[in-house]
Amino acid sequence: MTNLKKYCSTILFLFSIIVVTNCSWFSDGKNNQIINRDLDSIVTVGKLKALINYSSTSYFIYKGAPMGFEYELLKKYADHIKVELEVIPIKNMDSIFVNLNKGVGDIVAANLTITPERLKDIQFTVPIIITKQVLVQRKPDNWRKIKKTKLQKSLLQSPKDLINKTITVREGSSFYTHLQSLSDKIGGPINITTVPGETTMELLIEQVAKKEIDYTVADKNIAIVNQWYYPNIDVNLIISPDQRIAWSSRINSDSLTTSINKWLLEYQKTKNFKMLYNKYFNNQAAFNKRVHHKYYTLTSGSISPYDELIKKYAPKANWDWELLAALIYQESHFNNGAIGWGGAFGLMQFMPETGAKFGVDSSSSAEANIIAGTRYINNLNKIWEPLVTDSLERIKFILASYNVGPGHVLDAQKLAEKYEKNPILWEDVGYYLLHKSEPKYYNDEVVEFGYCKGFIVYDYVHEIIERYTHYKNMIIESEVAKQ
Repeated sequence: MTNLKKYCSTILFLFSIIVVTNCSWFSDGKNNQIINRDLDSIVTVGKLKALINYSSTSYFIYKGAPMGFEYELLKKYADHIKVELEVIPIKNMDSIFVNLNKGVGDIVAANLTITPERLKDIQFTVPIIITKQVLVQRKPDNWRKIKKTKLQKSLLQSPKDLINKTITVREGSSFYTHLQSLSDKIGGPINITTVPGETTMELLIEQVAKKEIDYTVADKNIAIVNQWYYPNIDVNLIISPDQRIAWSSRINSDSLTTSINKWLLEYQKTKNFKMLYNKYFNNQAAFNKRVHHKYYTLTSGSISPYDELIKKYAPKANWDWELLAALIYQESHFNNGAIGWGGAFGLMQFMPETGAKFGVDSSSSAEANIIAGTRYINNLNKIWEPLVTDSLERIKFILASYNVGPGHVLDAQKLAEKYEKNPILWEDVGYYLLHKSEPKYYNDEVVEFGYCKGFIVYDYVHEIIERYTHYKNMIIESEVAKQ
C-alpha cells in the first residue's frame, strides 16, 4: 500500500508539472500571474498592444490625427512585424507593470528609466533615449526684468541646495529612488512628497509653474519641451548622471524584446529616427503652434470645427460621434470645401449622383452634408442589418459600403460563404474584398459586380476603426482631465 501511495504521488506530481508547463500563466514568485504571450502569439493574433502615456510628446491627437514620438515609433515597429498597433492610454503609472504582466498590454512606452530594481520583474529594450534627471523650479515673478546673473542666483544651482527643500514626485518613479540616494550623498535631508500614480510628470511640471508645488523632478528631454509652454520654470539643474530611457516588456517575452532590439538598433541609425526625435524634442516652433491650436485634443478636448454638429447628428445614425468624426476625417480631413476624385465633394465626399439623392451638392453647408451623410449611413444600415446582426461587426460592412458601394461587399460576402468562411464576420468577408482585384475572385461565378480594388476599401475600414479608437481614447482622457 505504501508503494502504491508513492506511485500515485509521483504520477500526480508529474501531472501537475505538465499542467503548469502548458498553462498560459505562470507566477513570478510574488503570487503575481504573468501571461505567456510572446512575439509568435502577437504575430498570430495580428495585434501589438502598447501601454502609452497620453502627453504632449508621447501620444495625442492634433487636428484629427494621432501623433507623438513614442506612438509613431511604436507604429513603425508594428508595421515592421506586420501587425496592428492597439494603443492603451495609461491611467495609473503605479499599475503599469501589473497590467503588462496580466496582458493588458504587451509593451510599455512611457519614458521609463532602466533601473536594477525594475529589471527584477520586467525586461527593457535597448535604450531609446539617453537623458538626465533635472530639477524643475520656478523663476521669480519678475524674472523677465531681472538681469541674468541675478536670476541665476535666485535659483537653486547645486544638488546640495536641495537640502531641506520639499520636492514632489510619484513614489513609484525613478525620481523618488534617486532623490533618496541623493539625500545620502549630499549629507542632508530632502523632503520628498509623493503623489499617486494618476499624476503625470507633465501635471507636476504644470503645478510648479502655477505655484501649486515648489519643486519636482523630470527627465531633461520632457522638461525642456514643457519649458517652452511654461517659460517661468527653470530646468537647468541636473541632479543625476545619464539615464537610459527604454520600452519595457514582460520578463518572459524574450522573442518580442529581441525583435524590438534588433529593429531599434537599425532604425536609430537612420535619418528618419533623427527627424522623428527632432520633431518632438527640438522643434519649439512646431510645439508652440500645436499646443495652442484649438484642435489639439490634449488641452481642448476638440477634434474638429464640426464637433458639435457631429455630436448632434451622429445619434440619428445610431453611431458614436467619434466614429462619425473618424469617417469624416478619412473622407475630407474636416474640409467642407474639399473636391475629390470624380467630383466627390464636401465633408462626407458624396459623388454628385449620390449627393443629389440626399439633397446636397458642392455648395451645401457642412451641416447639410452631415445630415445627408447620416441619412446615407441609415440606408446602408437597412441593407446590412438583416444580414449582419452584430452591430459592431455591421459598422465595418457599412464603412466598406460607404467607400465602394454595397455591391462589392455583398460579392465578398458570397465568396466567404462559398469558401466556407463566416459571412457575417468582417475578418472573413474583408479577406475576400481585399483580394477582389485578383482574377480568381472577381471572375468567380458568384460575383456580380466584378473587379474591385478591394485593398483600398479594406485599408479604409481599418484606418477609420483605428482612428475611432484613438478619438475615444482622447475624449475619455480629456474628460477625466477636466474633472
